[in-house]
Amino acid sequence: MSRETHPPGARSDRDNGPSVAALVRRHDRDRYQTALFAPAGRREALLALYAFNYEIARVRESVTEPMLGLIRLQWWREVLDAAYAGTPPRQHPVVLPLAAAIRDFGLSRGPFGRLIDSRERDLADEPPASLAALEDYAEASAAPLVALALEVLGARPPPLDDIARHVGIGYALSGLLRAMPFHARAGRSYIPADIAQREGLDARDYLAGQTTPALRAAVREIAEVAVRHLRAAREYRAAIPRSAIAALLPAIVAGRFLARLRRGGYDPFAPGLPTPDPRQIWQLALSALLARF
Repeated sequence: MSRETHPPGARSDRDNGPSVAALVRRHDRDRYQTALFAPAGRREALLALYAFNYEIARVRESVTEPMLGLIRLQWWREVLDAAYAGTPPRQHPVVLPLAAAIRDFGLSRGPFGRLIDSRERDLADEPPASLAALEDYAEASAAPLVALALEVLGARPPPLDDIARHVGIGYALSGLLRAMPFHARAGRSYIPADIAQREGLDARDYLAGQTTPALRAAVREIAEVAVRHLRAAREYRAAIPRSAIAALLPAIVAGRFLARLRRGGYDPFAPGLPTPDPRQIWQLALSALLARF
């Protein structure tokens, strides 16, 4: 096992790094806002999960070749090995609170592994072959995080696995649509190859940030799948204890973005679409008060 205290090739923040709250607030505003509605005694653990998710999600953007990404992801697997073995955690601003959350709330190991495994797919830079493959990726990269958040908040899957799955997929798909301008500039696409072919999508238009009828049709198909998953999740809402609602509030974030996308004619490059929603925090507050998502 490597004795490095920070991911290979990454800057070491050590003890003087930002808190998980500051990190999530800066880099994952949406999940930070949802965490504000968790019980105070569990908020730090929730933010530690979201900080961990940010760290593994950004691996693709922080390496110059896939092998380096695999090394960084393996470093996080070793961090988890240590946490579950009860050995002293490495001095890293995310590892320390993450290890504490695992210990204090008895978090399941499996979801962490699935989250890390899903990020290996990002290193390939190839679009998913089909819509089903995109849904599989969305599930693997987001549903385990929802399940872990539910555990922190005292709602233990497996009875809630279906809710975690639907919220995770809906949120992840909406996030991919929201990030489409960024991915296009980076030369990457998460538009399934079968949809692109069926709609006659020209990759050159997409990479240039040009909205075409083919692109709108592809985006609409993905968005409608996301909406269906969010609706399916709400069918189970009676099973969610009020204290755990914060784990599912990302569904509100996704739903509001998908509504804006629909009103804009499914143009992912529309100016202002990626702009933060100023009313989102108020909708989250209302949803938390009413225990709805």
